[in-house]
Amino acid sequence: MSRKPLIAGNWKMNLNHYEAIALVQKIAFSLPEKYFAKVDVTVIPPFTDLRSVQTLVDGDKLKLTYGAQDLSPHDSGAYTGDISGAFLAKLGCTFAVVGHSERRTYHAEDDALVAAKAAAAFKHGLTPIVCIGEGLEIREAGNHVAHCTDQLRGSLAGLTAEQLTTIVIAYEPVWAIGTGRVASAADAQEVCAAIRKELAELSTPAIAAGVRVLYGGSVNAKNVGEIVAQDDVDGALVGGASLDGEQFAILSAIAAGGPIP
Repeated sequence: MSRKPLIAGNWKMNLNHYEAIALVQKIAFSLPEKYFAKVDVTVIPPFTDLRSVQTLVDGDKLKLTYGAQDLSPHDSGAYTGDISGAFLAKLGCTFAVVGHSERRTYHAEDDALVAAKAAAAFKHGLTPIVCIGEGLEIREAGNHVAHCTDQLRGSLAGLTAEQLTTIVIAYEPVWAIGTGRVASAADAQEVCAAIRKELAELSTPAIAAGVRVLYGGSVNAKNVGEIVAQDDVDGALVGGASLDGEQFAILSAIAAGGPIP
């Protein structure tokens, strides 16, 4: 099955809403519309930027989409600091990232909470980008595939086969995030293939064949081509490089098959 590549730019805790507008304008200027026929491009700004990004995307009828870096498992109520999927849907978000390694590490989020957040995303019409990945000790012990598939099962618990048809999975080896170390293309393919095999067991082979599996971890314009060329890698969750509009546009174009704009 042919899967359209997805390039998602995770801005993390960077850029105020003025800077967000400037970056989206730069991306839109640097990536001509013709590329969007071959690649989906989304940005994942901080919550405080979303309304500004929505206004710009809607006003200029831009082809790129946007999403949120997290969401609450709850719909509303006395959950100070939480952001409901209902609010994000009203802001026109397409995606919601759940289970990012930084949420798991710094906020002690476990697989059960990630699964609840993924379910909340679906409830409100958002597509969850469910993140999984291993630390360096697990990788060096050779247990990375088992760790990732276990994490995948836990993070998708309770979701239906129908929901799995539209979900996005992001494999992000923790040891390669923001470190400059990059998993080789073969490393990425090994785990992404295992993820797809596990998805087939959780749903059906046909559903698994249609799920987009991304790689995340120090992705840039120099390495994205080799990574997305792998059979089971369907794009990238991009961190630092997504804060540079020109580089993000270039790597999106490479994922689309080129040429570089």
